Amino acid sequence: MDNLSQVVDALKSGNVIAYPTEAVFGVGCDPDSELAVQRLLALKQRPVEKGLILIAADYAQLQDYIDDSQLSESQRATIADTWPGPVTWVMPAKPTVPQFLTGQFDTIAVRVSDHPLVQALCRAYGKPITSTSANLTGEPPCRTSEEVVEQLGDKVVLFSGETGGRENPSEIRDAQTGKVFRQG
Repeated sequence: MDNLSQVVDALKSGNVIAYPTEAVFGVGCDPDSELAVQRLLALKQRPVEKGLILIAADYAQLQDYIDDSQLSESQRATIADTWPGPVTWVMPAKPTVPQFLTGQFDTIAVRVSDHPLVQALCRAYGKPITSTSANLTGEPPCRTSEEVVEQLGDKVVLFSGETGGRENPSEIRDAQTGKVFRQG
């Protein structure tokens, strides 16, 4: 956590950061800055239609983005049972969430991470950040700081640290149907 304040300053300035998650390094930015999201999408060569994942330190940080009133008590309980942890849930988005986050969907993918560096970062920043794997299109996701520097160089501000050691990226499930989009 040597450079936590530098990374938070980078987020506040609209820059893209790279940080360790449960399995791989992620790249992220301020989810409320369209310019920052555009920078991230350009770096990843990722179409805006796909939407982005938000990663947070706790459920409360996601409240501005999700409409959990559309979920039943049992659906909310199922989600709560998996967090914090490596499960990403696709949930109904609030109508105020910009399309540059949701893409072509009326939902948003969110995760409360159990990775201590992600938690520290989101707490220091005071809100969630976007999360997509740190790699250039067609390249394998980065698992070390060295791989991030090799692939992305000075295009990101690196929050150095170790990943959580998981082999697979987070599982992605639909909060309303339970359907698994990506096996964890």
